[in-house]
Amino acid sequence: MNAEYATTVWAHETHLPEKAITTSPSLALGIVEYSYRDIAVSHTERYKEVEIDEPSKERGNIYQKLKRNRQEKRSEFEHKLNARGPDYARYVEFEINLENLRRKRAKRLGVKSTSSAGQRRVFSIFDRATKHSPGDLGLWLQYLDFARKQKARIKVSQILTNVLRLHPTKSDLWIYAANYVFSEQGDITQARSYMHRGLRFCPHSATIWSEYLKLEMAHLSKVIVRRQVLGIDKVNEDINETSDYDKLDSDVFPLDELTPSDVTVFPSNESAEKLQKLNLSPVQTGAIPSAIVNAALKQLPEHLELGSRLFDVLAAFRDLPCTKSLVQQIVDGLSKTCPKSPTTLNCFIRQPFHGLSATSVSFPGALRTALHRLSKIVSNTSMLDSSPRALECRVDLSSKTIDWALEYLEDVNLDPAVLRILKATLRKMWNFSRRSVEYSNDDINAKLLKVAIHLQNRGFESLVEPGLITMLQKRQREPKGLVIGKDLD
Repeated sequence: MNAEYATTVWAHETHLPEKAITTSPSLALGIVEYSYRDIAVSHTERYKEVEIDEPSKERGNIYQKLKRNRQEKRSEFEHKLNARGPDYARYVEFEINLENLRRKRAKRLGVKSTSSAGQRRVFSIFDRATKHSPGDLGLWLQYLDFARKQKARIKVSQILTNVLRLHPTKSDLWIYAANYVFSEQGDITQARSYMHRGLRFCPHSATIWSEYLKLEMAHLSKVIVRRQVLGIDKVNEDINETSDYDKLDSDVFPLDELTPSDVTVFPSNESAEKLQKLNLSPVQTGAIPSAIVNAALKQLPEHLELGSRLFDVLAAFRDLPCTKSLVQQIVDGLSKTCPKSPTTLNCFIRQPFHGLSATSVSFPGALRTALHRLSKIVSNTSMLDSSPRALECRVDLSSKTIDWALEYLEDVNLDPAVLRILKATLRKMWNFSRRSVEYSNDDINAKLLKVAIHLQNRGFESLVEPGLITMLQKRQREPKGLVIGKDLD
């Protein structure tokens, strides 16, 4: 009796018809024998039952001519899934295209359309696919993208829960979940929860730290924009109540101008105190982003590229009040950890014009300050040493400087004077790194080759000496251990 009950429950959960179940003497052990063909037929019949709910049935069945071909195609896919192996991608593509075709035909014939039947079919196939291949992250992301396009929020939450439970060490999934709830639902609390849980499983991921900082800065930017729209930041400004009545006509009756203070949401006697508390909140002062930067630099003190990532993230939020202090915090943290690193020096050089546009009024002055810092660093005796470490640092710093100079040179509206200065900086930094060729090893040769090819591809091939790229490529192909040039080790 227990075996029969278990068989019935199993058949109901797998959606198998009664004729697909054949019992045997082993039924007492709870074993059910079935064929792959029965499973394929059962899923096909299940889809056929869903067809009854389609609205096209009410007006002569839009699919009448293609009904047989559609069922045959589904049956073919089902047999392939059970006999040859997984082919869920093509099956999902077929069902999505079929649903899009159904919607277009329903719109053309004036039939009220609903997407619930098509969604159930595609969701069912995705569920079977993820159960068959739970380790396929591409399949999970495809499932999430389809659910988001269908605006099925509950389904998206279920998918995120399942995939994060299976892959908790994948930092990209935590970032995806946090960005989804923040952008689609505007829930910063849930987004922070995803980021915190992601950092517990991936504390050494530089990507999740930088994305967390980006999330908080985006939220802070939204808060400031809301305050400006509501006029909260202008409540305490002095209002000029004087009017020049002499310039008005006799038929015009002067009215007081409506100001933000007239529409404030706080009572007049409590507005100042509440606004002061609001301005001192951690969200307004940037305390949360500051804590993220501090924790990230302490968690990964030797990961200098993390500091560079955080530095680049803040470039898009230059107008925020707390950005300047955060940039200084990153530069100070990198200087304490490794003051002579090319990454630290590059951030220190770029700090004056960090986030500025090349056409900004303050850019020339900021560029002058940055180039003054660069000249002092280049003229340092430690940078002119011929030791392998100094040579590598020289090439790395030159590469990073050339990268941001080329980025600014892409602006077609660049001032001619600034254009000449940036081109002179390119030439100076290339010559500065070019001196390392005769003393370089394999790693330095590879970096020099990368910089030379980068300059050539960006239209500055005149800076690179003829035959230099060929020589560096030849060195890369030579056997290891063969020393070329002057060896000072």
